[in-house]
Amino acid sequence: MVLKDEMLARLRRTFDLNLYEVKIWVALLSRGISTAGELSNMAGVPRSRTYDVLESLERKGFVIMKLGKPIQYIAVSPKDVVERAKKNVKENAEKKVKTLDKVKSTDMIKTLEGLYKKGINFIEPTELSGALKGRNNIYSHIESLIKGAKRNVVLVTSEDGLVRKADALKSAMESAKKKGVSIKIAAPLTDANSDIVKKLKSVAEIKHAKDLNARFAVIDGKQAVLMVLNDKDLHPNYDIGVWLNSQPIASALNHMFDHVWESLPKK
Repeated sequence: MVLKDEMLARLRRTFDLNLYEVKIWVALLSRGISTAGELSNMAGVPRSRTYDVLESLERKGFVIMKLGKPIQYIAVSPKDVVERAKKNVKENAEKKVKTLDKVKSTDMIKTLEGLYKKGINFIEPTELSGALKGRNNIYSHIESLIKGAKRNVVLVTSEDGLVRKADALKSAMESAKKKGVSIKIAAPLTDANSDIVKKLKSVAEIKHAKDLNARFAVIDGKQAVLMVLNDKDLHPNYDIGVWLNSQPIASALNHMFDHVWESLPKK
């Protein structure tokens, strides 16, 4: 079976393979068991590269080398490949996290922090504003702001947004709570997010905001992140936030929030 280029490209992205690896793997899947020479001819991959490609696929758990001569290779079930790929991704991610944790205490990071602090002194506070593209980037920035909070954090979000923020920000909110930071969240409280509300009540005061159709965060009345699009049926990659390091704007948002907060019912 010959796969279209579009399918080959999807396989490359999904399993993090190069073009030769995908071609050899697909060729082997169609045969079940085969020699390197046969796979080279079927896949149109240079014979000089085929052994290296098969060795790479073997390390990744996509193929098994059969004992005996001539050397043959056996295809692994795609379902098993998915599980092995998941395991490899998890192990590599854990190794990367450990490496990055070690890097935090190195002289390299201290040097970079020194450069950052020196450079930031030349920037006017009002210039520290910018666009945040993609929900992951938005939440990562809000998480950093919450970690640096000293007095209070305000979050206004949607029904689904409350669920997402619980997953992305709960750890940062727990740390802030331990430092004595007050956290208030306003969102539509429904049966769909009732379990999340119970989990968040240990770190934040939460009220039901049925008609407050907005998404924003305010930190210490000094910084704010505004999500400018309606998140209903919005792809996470297309979400857009605006970060404002502006005390007048953040204070005004805080003041308006406090006024609305008093009228909101608990649920």
